[in-house]
Amino acid sequence: MVAVLMTLLGAGVPAVAASYGSDLRKEAQAAAKSINKTRLTEASERVAAAAKQRRAVGAAARSVCYEVHVQNIGWQGVRCDGQVAGTTGQNRQVEAIAIAVSSDVGAVCYQAHLQNIGWQAVRCDGQVAGTIGQNRQMEAIAIDVAVGSICYQAHVQNIGWQGVRCDGQVAGTTGQNRQIEAIAISV
Repeated sequence: MVAVLMTLLGAGVPAVAASYGSDLRKEAQAAAKSINKTRLTEASERVAAAAKQRRAVGAAARSVCYEVHVQNIGWQGVRCDGQVAGTTGQNRQVEAIAIAVSSDVGAVCYQAHLQNIGWQAVRCDGQVAGTIGQNRQMEAIAIDVAVGSICYQAHVQNIGWQGVRCDGQVAGTTGQNRQIEAIAISV
């Protein structure tokens, strides 16, 4: 992952983890140790409950669940394991996201790049990344987990579905004023 971050730095794109002096995997591992101490919002609680429920019913050995807040729609409802969250073909921006994983994944940490703000601080285990009620588009995201791999794909304004990104790689764009409109995440 360090090589990826250095490549991004060389390309003029802020490396997510490097911009805060640590990498997302270390953040995820640290969060895994204190997962019960995290205070979750209602959206975060829904996402965490869905991940836990999927594990309890044996839907998948490893699960990731997430919920996005979409422009003029609000919180869309929880999606899990590769399901599309957001919209395509409607020109609606994703404004916020909450992500949680099953216990065998340990923890998940993510960082969002927002219009006119840039990279936000790292969020973990169901915390909301992005903004609500500010009409501010999410333009990029990087996600990592404590154990194993996580992959994700973003649908970006005027680009469509980008290729799959994994383990802290940046999905979306920075410096192009393009909104993420949908995302699918898998572990």
